[in-house]
Amino acid sequence: MNLAALTALRLASPRDLVYHDDEEDKAMPKIQTKLAQIDPVWNRILTEAEQAVKDEPMLGGLIHSSVLHHGSIECALAYRTALKLASGEMSEQLIREICDEAYGADPALALAARADIMAVYDRDPACHRFLQPLLFFKGFQAVQAYRVAHWLWTTGRQDLAYFFQMRVSETFGVDIHPAARIGKGIMIDHAHSIVIGETAVVGDNVSMLHSVTLGGTGKEEEDRHPKIGEGVLIGAGAKVLGNIHIGHCSRIAAGSVVLHDVPPKTTVAGVPAKVVGEAGCATPSITMDQLLRDSL
Repeated sequence: MNLAALTALRLASPRDLVYHDDEEDKAMPKIQTKLAQIDPVWNRILTEAEQAVKDEPMLGGLIHSSVLHHGSIECALAYRTALKLASGEMSEQLIREICDEAYGADPALALAARADIMAVYDRDPACHRFLQPLLFFKGFQAVQAYRVAHWLWTTGRQDLAYFFQMRVSETFGVDIHPAARIGKGIMIDHAHSIVIGETAVVGDNVSMLHSVTLGGTGKEEEDRHPKIGEGVLIGAGAKVLGNIHIGHCSRIAAGSVVLHDVPPKTTVAGVPAKVVGEAGCATPSITMDQLLRDSL
């Protein structure tokens, strides 16, 4: 299974609209999607969850409550996000209702989550099952919580979006402004001390490691954060600062400080970062090869 197969999953057309029999729902048409029947990501998670319970009964309660008790990946994502972000300031039930509303209103959120799961599985050698990101990987969990916060931001609920940002930062050590725009197929490995600013844009199929900053360079209030192209690999501790463009399928070496535009399909390294060669492969974010031997 690959990303092409996943993106081939389509939402129902208007002819798939149906009405519920109960009076309360009669006036509310609900789109019936095909995902329930042809959702390979969720089906695989369910299969892996059942096996995990057999292998480690001590985790049975966690796996049942987080996965097996749910009828869809949307419900499981909402439950996990609510469980992680709940605090004395806002209950798990309220956060779950917010997440359920977001997933119900925007099917793209869960489609992006599926692509993120596949990205983690394909690129992280420590990931051996689709189940792992959903249960254990804070990078994946933080990105899914960001996606709900971004939906809140774009629907005019900025204060609630800021609350989600705060809790994601407190819980996962990942600080993503809810106004930032992040594509699908994202893999953030380890995910400690990630910072992504308000006007940052991250394209599809980007991989980054811990302690990456996509930040500004001063107190300007306009467009001030980086624009990361598709297929980019950003190494651990790299700082990309200012309203600059990082070309698609490029590599940023670990520990680099990038202050200027980066051409597509190149490798940059150093402080300040300079072009040191070609990217070394067609898709750096997927191969995850961070060695510079082919670029120097």
